[in-house]
Amino acid sequence: MAETVKPKMEKTDAEWREQLTPEQYHILRQAGTERPFTGPFNNNKQKGLYHCAACDAPLFYSDTKFDSGCGWPSYYEAIPDAVIELKDTSHGMVRTEIRCATCNGHLGHVFPDGPPPTGLRFCINGHALNFEEQA
Repeated sequence: MAETVKPKMEKTDAEWREQLTPEQYHILRQAGTERPFTGPFNNNKQKGLYHCAACDAPLFYSDTKFDSGCGWPSYYEAIPDAVIELKDTSHGMVRTEIRCATCNGHLGHVFPDGPPPTGLRFCINGHALNFEEQA
């Protein structure tokens, strides 16, 4: 799987289990993945800010979100320094895993098939996010 990263914020496994729903824990702490089209925010079109569901760190602005058709919320750009990229060799593939730079929570993966201006597609588990609507 991914390399070990020293998070800026640390909690015990018991603290994470108490704070997160079982689905969030599986995704954020065990690098799980929700089934496509089942998580929240895939079809969210509201203006606002997406935060890490584990530590509340801001991750993505809604104006970078686009409909990729993949079944997970997709963004062409993360907030600067909000995420870290790690090499993921699980499942017989080589991918780039995305984790929260604050708590090291697994968010999803980034692929080089997104729209301009970055050409990137941050494919993120909806259960790894919270959303703050803004006017």
